[in-house]
Amino acid sequence: MKRWLDRMTGLLTMYKLVLFVLIAVGVNALVLSLLGQIFYDPLSLLVSALVALVFTTASGWIAAKIARVEPHLVSSFITGLLVFFVMQPKLDLLGLSGIAIAGTVAGASKYLLAVRGRHVFNPAALGAIVPTLIVFTTFIGMSFGVWWVGTPALQPIIILGAFLVLYRTQRLIVGVTFVVLAALLATTVAITGGQEPGAAIQQVLLQSPILFFAGFMFSEPLTLPPRRWQQLVEALVVALLFTVPLPIGPVSNSPLFALLVGNLLAFFFGQRRGIRLAYLGKRQLGATTWELSFQPARPVRFLPGQYMELTIPHRKADFRGSRRYFSISSAPDSDGPITFAITVPSKSSSFKQALLDLSPGAIVNGTGVGGDFALPRDASEPLLLVAGGIGITPFASQLAHATERGEKRNVVVVYATSTPGPLPYADLLEKSGARVVLFGPSPKQLPAGWEYGGEGRVTGERLAAAVPDAARRRAFVSGPPALVTDLRKALHSQGARRVHSDYFSGY
Repeated sequence: MKRWLDRMTGLLTMYKLVLFVLIAVGVNALVLSLLGQIFYDPLSLLVSALVALVFTTASGWIAAKIARVEPHLVSSFITGLLVFFVMQPKLDLLGLSGIAIAGTVAGASKYLLAVRGRHVFNPAALGAIVPTLIVFTTFIGMSFGVWWVGTPALQPIIILGAFLVLYRTQRLIVGVTFVVLAALLATTVAITGGQEPGAAIQQVLLQSPILFFAGFMFSEPLTLPPRRWQQLVEALVVALLFTVPLPIGPVSNSPLFALLVGNLLAFFFGQRRGIRLAYLGKRQLGATTWELSFQPARPVRFLPGQYMELTIPHRKADFRGSRRYFSISSAPDSDGPITFAITVPSKSSSFKQALLDLSPGAIVNGTGVGGDFALPRDASEPLLLVAGGIGITPFASQLAHATERGEKRNVVVVYATSTPGPLPYADLLEKSGARVVLFGPSPKQLPAGWEYGGEGRVTGERLAAAVPDAARRRAFVSGPPALVTDLRKALHSQGARRVHSDYFSGY
C-alpha cells in the first residue's frame, strides 16, 4: 500500500497535488449544494470562487512584477481556493467585496509582505483576516471568514484530501498531532461549558474546520519551521490559540489568528531571509548524475542531510512545474558554495533540463531549508547509512562535514545502485574512511577497503551477511520511495529499531 501511495502521489508535484485536491473539494461542494446538502446555493459558490481566484491571481501577478520576480500561478490558484473556502459565499456586491479584498491581500502578500525575500504569513489566512476585522469593527454586511468548508457533508473528501497532502509533504505526524491536540482541547472546552461529550466530539470533528485547517493551511511548507520538533511546538501553540478562549479582541480565537501567530513563531525558528544562489557550474558524477554548484549571496544555515526547495522559472514548463526539492550534497560552509546532485534520465523533466541549461552567473531562488535527516550529535554512536542511487546525496553532505571536523565516526555505508560505471561521490566516501559495501553491477575495480555485496535486490538476509551488527547501529536510509520501503523492511527484519528514512517522492 505504501509503495502504491508513493508512486501515485509522486506523479504530481506538491503544488499540483494540493491544487487538484482543493478543486475536488470545490466540485464536491458544488454537487452537494445542488443536492441541498450545503447551506449555500450553487450560484453563490460559483461566483464567490470566481472572485476569489481572479483577485488573488491578478494581485499576485502584479505584485510579482513589482517585486521583479516570476509569479507562481499554481501557488496563486491554491491561495485563491483557500480564500474561497474560508470566506462566506455571497452574491451581493458588498458581500463579494470582502472576498475581493481577501484575495487581493492574499495574492499581493506573497511578494510584497516579505522580509528579505521570505514571506512570513500564510497568504490566505492574512487575506481573510482583513475583511473579518473590517466586519467586526464596522458591522457592515461584507463577507468575512466563516470557514464554511467545515461542514459534515464535506468531511469525507476533506479527510481523504488532507491525508494525501500530509502524506505527500511528509507532514502526517505534524498534522495528526495538531488535530489530536486541537480536538482534545476543543472537546474539553465544550464539555466544561455543559455540552454532552458525544455531541462535543461530533461538533469538533465534523462541524468545525479542524481537519481542513490541518491538511491545507497549517501544513503549508513555507510557513512551517524546518525541524520536526519545531513543527510540533508550533502545533501545540496553534492548537491552544485555536481552541482556548482569549479575551484580547474579536478575532483572537479564530483559526486565522491562531495560524498567523504560528507563522510568526515559524519565521523565527527558520531561515529569516530569502535565498539567492548564483550558478557556478556543473560536473558529471556518473553516467546520468550531475552535481550543480551555486554560490549563495548570503550564508545559508543548514544541517548536513537537509534539503532546499529551488525555483527555476523556465519556458514551456511541463506538468511538474518550476519548483523542486533537492538534498544538499555539500557540507555547511559560511563562505563556500552549495551543491546539489541530480539524476537526469533520457526522458527528463523540463525542470531538470532547465537546471542543466543554466549559464554561469544565473540567479536561482531557494524558498527555504528543512528536514530532519541529520546524524546524531554523539559521534561515538555506530551508524549504518544505506543509500539507493541518488540517495547518496545527503550522506555526501554528512560525511564531508564529519571529515572536515575530524570526527572519527564508526560508519558503514551500504550503497545500492542499478547503474554501471562511476559511482557518485566514491572519492568522498573513500576519503571519509567509512566501510563501504556495494550492491549493484559488478565493478571493474573497487576502491581500497570497499566490499562487493553482489548484484540484485538488497534483502534482509544479504544485508545481515554484509553488516552482521546492523541491529546495533542507528540506521539511515535514503533513495527512491520503493527502495526505501524495501530497505526499511530489510533492516527491521534484522532487528534494527532506529531507522530514519529520507526519500525523493516525485523526484
